[in-house]
Amino acid sequence: MHLFSVLLLWVGGEIVDLVLQTGPVAKTALLLLIAFSVLSWAVILSKWRLIKRARAQSERFARAFRKAQRLQDIAPVADQFRPSPLVGIFEGAIAEFKRQMGTTGGIHNLPAIQRAMQVASSEEITRLERNVTWLAITGAVTPFIGLFGTVWGIIDAFHGLGTAGAATLRAVAPGISEALITTAAGLAAAIPAVIAYNLIVGSIREMAARNDDFTLEMLSLVERQAFELHPTPPLTEARR
Repeated sequence: MHLFSVLLLWVGGEIVDLVLQTGPVAKTALLLLIAFSVLSWAVILSKWRLIKRARAQSERFARAFRKAQRLQDIAPVADQFRPSPLVGIFEGAIAEFKRQMGTTGGIHNLPAIQRAMQVASSEEITRLERNVTWLAITGAVTPFIGLFGTVWGIIDAFHGLGTAGAATLRAVAPGISEALITTAAGLAAAIPAVIAYNLIVGSIREMAARNDDFTLEMLSLVERQAFELHPTPPLTEARR
């Protein structure tokens, strides 16, 4: 373990020395890459926590919703299950439900409730997707920033080689190794961002599909409750 620690410190010291010996353009590229990496990791960690909580709360809310017999049974406790996107959909349906009940004393426009839930679902998915595009930008841009720093460093190395007139590998190798640091930094910033982007987008799509399923369950409950209020189904006119 002690030998591994010494080796790690030695490698870290070598990399720090290479970074300090790079030119101003390479240092600027490295600063940009560090900024991209820090911001992308902030997005990754925040979205990971948000999606984890949303998934857990959605499962709890779905269980509570399926046990309820009426919308009024679940409405008082819906706030306990945030940040589940299902709560936003439920609240959108409840708002339209109360609006129709207050106006006509019954449910006469089921498609309006469905549209309200679709709008709420879209808003919830948009909330989950906020800042995720930064990961795609990081994955697309940072390799080119690193490549630019490398190309510029190689140009400087060969320019210095031509000025010195010493055409040997020993003379050009340090400059090229310093230049390649930016390429490595660009890949180090891009790879986690690309992996996280695909995982996060996949999770959000899964939650969008769950939102659609919940919308159908919600419509079924609203229809049953509407039929209880009016034994003659009020949905015939809406379907026409």
